[in-house]
Amino acid sequence: MSYKPLRITFLITSLEYGGRQTQLIRIGTKLKRLGWTIEVVSMCSPQAFTEELKDRGIPVFSLNMQRGVPDFRAIWKLAKILNQSQPHILHSHLVHANLLARITRLLVRVPVLISTAGNINEGGRWREIAYRLTDPLCDLTTNVSKAATEWYVQVGAVPAHKITFIPNSIEPEHFFSNPQWREFIRDELELKGKFVWLAIGRLEEQKDYPTMLRAFAQISRQLPQTLLLVVGKGSLQNNLEALTKELGLHEKVRFLGIRNDIAKIMNAADAYVMSSAWEGMPGVLLEASAVGLPIVATDVGGNREVVLDGKSGFLVPSQNSQALAEAMQQLITLSDSERQQIGKVGRNYVIANYSLTEGVKRWENLYRELVRRYQITL
Repeated sequence: MSYKPLRITFLITSLEYGGRQTQLIRIGTKLKRLGWTIEVVSMCSPQAFTEELKDRGIPVFSLNMQRGVPDFRAIWKLAKILNQSQPHILHSHLVHANLLARITRLLVRVPVLISTAGNINEGGRWREIAYRLTDPLCDLTTNVSKAATEWYVQVGAVPAHKITFIPNSIEPEHFFSNPQWREFIRDELELKGKFVWLAIGRLEEQKDYPTMLRAFAQISRQLPQTLLLVVGKGSLQNNLEALTKELGLHEKVRFLGIRNDIAKIMNAADAYVMSSAWEGMPGVLLEASAVGLPIVATDVGGNREVVLDGKSGFLVPSQNSQALAEAMQQLITLSDSERQQIGKVGRNYVIANYSLTEGVKRWENLYRELVRRYQITL
């Protein structure tokens, strides 16, 4: 059976390098290739992905909001964009965009509105209450992990019948083990003879890098050949660099900033570490697993849905540097073949459960189901 393509407007808090943004780009690009009409609206001025989207024929609009500064003009700006594009579905991502989309729906016809939360914690109790109060303005809420979906129902942010779980997804053809990439990056970064840990993510409170640095300080004293690479940027970078010096790690921890060659950087590493205090379902864990890296991560949010504890890596309690250090040391002391087997289990698992092809099918089926339910004329 053939289906007519739909018009989708994606609204997101900001276009920057982050997990939710990456997922939006992947899904939107695939739907565009299927003939759908896709546009992206960023509340703040875009910092990434604009050229990539432009090259793929996906227009990008900005509401030009200042981060952390409420601006009610954004409601009318968004309403104007929606009046012009007339999407079948407005799909918002992250808490500020979700709330803006719901309020804007009071002013402009939006046939279907989907709100996607990308985390188990999107800012505390008041935002959960805001979700509850504005839920009648939304047709469906989704979240990226089973744990987060269950939490939103438990705290009363969303009724159980109006939320569903759709996981993040991975392109395994872009993330895989490549010896040539490994050799190139290890030469570039002078990593020869080092056991390299890798961490990727925004340098913000959620990722709890202080716990990671304190754990790494413990193992580096016993295993001086270890090195930690941190990819990302954020408001806490100066504080983290200061802590690194305080812990005597300034020669063993490298802050690489933003990198556009994540798959290659992952190939240069020997293991992946995540110390987050809370999460949804981190796309970076899917990517690291697809490359075949053994993982040590905190047991928060949907991490357990990606990392098979004791099989594809180790899970530890959050905000516990001692437990994190012990798991890291346990992984280091395994043989190369044992670590490779752990990585193989992880890759097979994420490919079987989180491929982008299946992810796009999930979204396409959901979009069409809602269009049929609300009898939207195509």
